[in-house]
Amino acid sequence: MTERPLLTIAIPTFNRASYLEQNLAQIKSEMRGVAPGAVELLISDNHSTDSTPQVVENAQRAGLTIRYVRNAENLGWARNFTQCYELASGTYLLLLGDDDLLTDGALRLLLDRLAGAEYGVVCLGAYGFDADYRAEYPGNHGFEREFADANEFLIGVGAQATFISSCVVNKTMLSGVDFRQYANGDLAFLPLVLRAALAAKRNLYLKKFLVAAKRANSYSYEFSGVFVTEMWRLYDERIGAGLKVETVRKLERDLLFAYYPYYLLDLRLGRRSDPDVALKNFGARFGGQWLYEIWLAPTLRLPRPLALVWGGATTIVGRILHGEWRLGFSFLASKFKRKVPKA
Repeated sequence: MTERPLLTIAIPTFNRASYLEQNLAQIKSEMRGVAPGAVELLISDNHSTDSTPQVVENAQRAGLTIRYVRNAENLGWARNFTQCYELASGTYLLLLGDDDLLTDGALRLLLDRLAGAEYGVVCLGAYGFDADYRAEYPGNHGFEREFADANEFLIGVGAQATFISSCVVNKTMLSGVDFRQYANGDLAFLPLVLRAALAAKRNLYLKKFLVAAKRANSYSYEFSGVFVTEMWRLYDERIGAGLKVETVRKLERDLLFAYYPYYLLDLRLGRRSDPDVALKNFGARFGGQWLYEIWLAPTLRLPRPLALVWGGATTIVGRILHGEWRLGFSFLASKFKRKVPKA
């Protein structure tokens, strides 16, 4: 009987051959020295019409062992994610975005930690990049922390729990859970992260920059509808099933202060969403709370020039006081560099 892989890296993809090619090249580099059979690499192709099959074939010819599933039709991104979960045979699953990259040395560090103890969730630190993930690497700073209390773990990782490429889940903690029930949402993986974390005796946060995430390259969605309305609904559903009300309230305060300013500034910089829609969704959840009204709402309500000043200030202060100043400055530098025309 074939021994079960320790980890499955599953990559759902559709018509992003160039990103997939870079991803597979980096994984091939990371696989050097990894014991045969320890990692299963699964690609679920949503019937791409570009050169994705050729990219996979080239990687296989170059020596990378890939379990390649090509769907007969486009199932939609959520059902493709679900299929990855169902097909993964590893004890642990990392559902990796086709445009997200494991940084140098990340896989070997992860495998070492997975082999050393049983965790419900291992959360990997991530940073955003625009062009060159190595040149934009913020530096190997951070820490490792094991949590015996799942609520403390969820507070510690904060919004990182919503980033699919950062969360390695233990599938043995999810027996009997039908992933398909979440396939209609934009945060389909978050309930599995919450369930696995709450079911486990231990969880691990590797708060180092182990995942490089391509900025502004995700599927189209309205930010506040996903990361306010849907996200908090999913957290609320787990209250009483191991998740404490106090945990949710602490997460709300942390995200209002240090996470949301970053993305609302991005909204006003890029004009990629309607501030009125964001005001409605944020107001429905946080209206009347002083931290929202004083700290966050001005970025949405003020005229754009003033909103950019306020949003920039709250992003910097929030990141610094929350211990993530490198990410805040990295984000601001990349955004303003692209938005401000050269003289």
